[in-house]
Amino acid sequence: MAHQPLIAPSILSADFARLADESAAVGAGPSGPGADWLHVDVMDAHFVPNLTLGLPVVKALLGATEIPIDCHLMIDDPDRWAIGYAEAGAYNVTVHVEAAADPVRIAKNLRSAGAKAGLSVKPNTPLDPYLEILENYDTLLVMSVEPGFGGQAFMPEVLDKVRTARRLADTGHLKLLVEIDGGVNADTIEQAAEAGVDCFVAGSAVYGADDPALAVEKLRDQARRASGR
Repeated sequence: MAHQPLIAPSILSADFARLADESAAVGAGPSGPGADWLHVDVMDAHFVPNLTLGLPVVKALLGATEIPIDCHLMIDDPDRWAIGYAEAGAYNVTVHVEAAADPVRIAKNLRSAGAKAGLSVKPNTPLDPYLEILENYDTLLVMSVEPGFGGQAFMPEVLDKVRTARRLADTGHLKLLVEIDGGVNADTIEQAAEAGVDCFVAGSAVYGADDPALAVEKLRDQARRASGR
């Protein structure tokens, strides 16, 4: 379990014309140490009904910020494409179990390329069938909205999956960081923290604020209090 809650602002809610500035807006400064990760949603208009950005933009971001890049690949055929993001220098690369042909091989390839390997499950995807393969992964990303668009409402029913993963991590059965993505804001982060989330992806709650860096600190403080860390 992380020593303190991690906050990963999602650039899906940022100004795409100013991504370098938007990444700097959540960096370290007077408000505090800044974002722990920068969450980048890669969508291909096939796995999800939206198209965002791809490897060239991720490479540009990697050159524009020192914040570790957390790539969430909402794409078909991650077996083919995920490795490129790891090789480019992304800190954590997450694939969807619903799209992966061989999730164990993907995890090994990502780790070999120097990245952390992440596995994501959509809200209606049960976790139990995949518990055995989680030992190959570093992070589990539980989706708390249907993937594809920002600004959706948090789905608290997914927290049972968080609790299961938290229990397995705390008992030593898994070495896993539990991440959540979707509808995370000041009204929902505490229940997610209580369930055992380590890393919180927040989009509009950060980039919709007047001071994004301060919003990061406030969310981290809320999560810390709720989780007792």
